[in-house]
Amino acid sequence: MRYLILGATDALDSTGASLPLGGARLRALLAALALRGGRSATVAELVDDVYADEPPQDAPAALQALVGRLRRVLGRDAVASGPGGYRLVAAPEDIDLYVFERRFRDAGTRLDAGDPETAAALLRTALGLFRGPALADLPEPAGVRPEAQRLAALRRRVEADLRRGATTGLVPELAELTGAYPYDETFHAQLIRALRAEGRPADALAAYENARRTLADGLGADPGPELTALHAELLAGTPPRVPRPASPASTAPRPVPAPTHAHAHAPTPAPEPGNIRPRLTSFVGREPELAALQADLEHARLVTLTGPGGSGKTRLAEEAARQAAGPAAWIAELAPLDDPDAVPGAVLSALGLRETNLITTRDGVPLQDDPTARLVDHLADRPLLLVLDNCEHVVDAAAALAETLLARCPGLRILATSREPLGVPGETVRPVEPLPPAPPTGSSPNAPAPSVPASGPAPRPKAPTRPGARAAPTPWPPPAMTTSPSRRSAAVSTVCPSPSNLPPPGCGSSPRARSPTASTTVSFSSPPVPAPSCPASRPCAPSSTGPGTCSNRPSAICCARCPCLPAAGTSPPPRP
Repeated sequence: MRYLILGATDALDSTGASLPLGGARLRALLAALALRGGRSATVAELVDDVYADEPPQDAPAALQALVGRLRRVLGRDAVASGPGGYRLVAAPEDIDLYVFERRFRDAGTRLDAGDPETAAALLRTALGLFRGPALADLPEPAGVRPEAQRLAALRRRVEADLRRGATTGLVPELAELTGAYPYDETFHAQLIRALRAEGRPADALAAYENARRTLADGLGADPGPELTALHAELLAGTPPRVPRPASPASTAPRPVPAPTHAHAHAPTPAPEPGNIRPRLTSFVGREPELAALQADLEHARLVTLTGPGGSGKTRLAEEAARQAAGPAAWIAELAPLDDPDAVPGAVLSALGLRETNLITTRDGVPLQDDPTARLVDHLADRPLLLVLDNCEHVVDAAAALAETLLARCPGLRILATSREPLGVPGETVRPVEPLPPAPPTGSSPNAPAPSVPASGPAPRPKAPTRPGARAAPTPWPPPAMTTSPSRRSAAVSTVCPSPSNLPPPGCGSSPRARSPTASTTVSFSSPPVPAPSCPASRPCAPSSTGPGTCSNRPSAICCARCPCLPAAGTSPPPRP
């Protein structure tokens, strides 16, 4: 017995003849049972699927009678009942939906292995199983996922045809697809690639302009990274890049040959896109951790940096991604999220893949595609490093997404930062400890020196001046910045003595503070401002407002002993 639900529900006997299923309710019951692939469905679930918003007065009894009618058509043993509800006695390979999903997965594996011929053939047979809208006899939401998979299979089949060079007839098909799905950037990109493969760069540029205008007029959005990179390649005259099968070796750095005279003026290929921010300050003190992390990323596909907040996990992850060789690196910041269900959408937005791929339902109502399915479709054949930053408050959702993507995207590596491990199989966990303070002045000469670049800070470049203008010489470093690292560290340690060497919450020396704090005022002034007389054993920190004032702020840890502040539980004196 074979069951068909990718279209109008049907059941075929051993000879291939259709069985008379009768009315819509009986077809809906069979579709609901077949959708679960041999698993049990509760009475409540089946009532919702079969009767939708109009259940009968005695729904369980009506469902039982309907099951009896279905057994008379399919056979008494075709539908089994139990404490959990009802189930269809059938293997997944007897249901067309599960046959489609298996062929879709096999085609993705073949495409990733560099066999587009077999992948295209598998995808054509998989798409041929659709005889109309999926699950047409069930309520509308049931068919959203199969229709999304159908679109993903269509995109991948076109990709396989492009890779094997079978562009005959592809341009008209893609022109029709971009008309049916005007906000699908993948179809637009594939149309541009097909036109370029046929030697029509002018038409490819026109297709890009059409896509840009469509996105701007319909969504108020700009083209994503894939379209932007294609546009840059077209303008530079770069030949098409042939995708290679994803493998661990593909992430290793490749030697770059020296340019010859014949290629001295060849167009430079457009760089792979990414969204890692450029470094604005030097990266000092984490060289051993960075080297160890880079080694982890060469051998593991999921590495998680763990540690307390403010220990430097994000900075270390960004630097590792910035220096990673091979694929492009993208970072998805999860700190602003309140809803764990928003994690896939946040990653989608970070990759520049706004949720613009719409599915038109049978009633003409657009429904959003599944963001996880879109991520899998986008990353399935791309070598890429993805940084998931600040996963701790959505750790379960981040772990589920990471496990799904790693299982279905062989070229993907993930670097996560979190206060706790994700708990995904194969995860490599690397703790990140706060940087230790530099030894104070007068410490033992055998103490290790802070890690500083051997060459020292780079000289500051001079600002350009107009011809004839005279610029006053500016020493570098300026006098106000000549304090040694040990004095700066000692000043910070004096103001904020914390067991973890991190400023406590509310302290003026927090690394997130944007204004000069007490410690920076003391250690960076030249000459230093003398501290006012203070009867306590620990002097207060003078402020830039003048002698006799104190820039400390009440804090349970760092400022409790400062005599310039009121005692605990009292109000501060009014400002003059």
